[in-house]
Amino acid sequence: MTATRFFSDNAATVHPAVMEAMVAANRVDTAYDGDALSRSLDAAFSGLFETDCEAVWIPTGTAANSIILAHFARPWQGILCHEEAHIEVDECGAPTFYSGGAKLMTLPGGGAKIDAEALTARLAGIRKDVHQVQPAAISITNATEYGLSWRADEIGAIGEIARAEGLKLHMDGARFANAVAFLGCAPADVTWRAGVDALSFGFTKNGAMMAEAILFFGGSGGAGVRELRKRGGHLLSKGRFVAAQIRAMLADDLWLANARAANAGAAALALACGDRLLHPVEANELFVRLAAEEAARLRGAGFDFYDWGEGAARLVVSWDQDADAVAPLAAAIAAL
Repeated sequence: MTATRFFSDNAATVHPAVMEAMVAANRVDTAYDGDALSRSLDAAFSGLFETDCEAVWIPTGTAANSIILAHFARPWQGILCHEEAHIEVDECGAPTFYSGGAKLMTLPGGGAKIDAEALTARLAGIRKDVHQVQPAAISITNATEYGLSWRADEIGAIGEIARAEGLKLHMDGARFANAVAFLGCAPADVTWRAGVDALSFGFTKNGAMMAEAILFFGGSGGAGVRELRKRGGHLLSKGRFVAAQIRAMLADDLWLANARAANAGAAALALACGDRLLHPVEANELFVRLAAEEAARLRGAGFDFYDWGEGAARLVVSWDQDADAVAPLAAAIAAL
């Protein structure tokens, strides 16, 4: 473990249990997604979410989000999302590419949460004619791009709007585990029970090597999903190694334990940051006020992190950073 790395949980190590599962999967089985591990995912996720799930493994979060949205939106339709959503800011136009042209229609909201009133107003302003892009889906992120966790009632409010307008609701869950760990709720409470139709369940940031799960609830998947994965170049010949990672993360709720560990480290850092915090810490990310000279001092002491606009920085704690790993940075920030 290292005390210096706080720029991204994408850089975290792979959990030993995941490595062991991949070694165990190194045997002859059916190719693509016909193997026993891949075929076990529907049942595994159905048990976790307390409802029937259709589960599709995928190597990257960008592909997970984009394939779900391409399944929900035709090329001439639109996808409503926050103006700072990952699909808008950090995925190089992938949702539009995979869907063949669907437009991202951005909305404001504090902490990267869509404002329900702004969503309602935007929908009311769209004429129902051939001259304007008609939305097909809404996308939200949990935890958000500023590390805030959507509560069940907040998601439910967006879900009600989606149902009233005949729209599908997608959740980008790159850090879904961290949100669930913070909220202390059942995964079902902040997904299908609140109106979510599909979730991209992230594991790579949380201890996997390269594994995400596309989950459809209430029969919203079906024909076309696997074709989109294949056409997009993400149907791996030896998919059992992706499925093995997911099964290892689900076993004994390792996904939740890892998220709790990362969240605990972030909470410890938050105490040191005090009034430097720009947002409440509700997952494993912190956004803090740092003057340029203060950031330089921290980097000079060996700590790495991303600048986040002028006078601010983002710190991310990973599952493999325990209290000892976090303590030096906490002390350095407190001493500024």
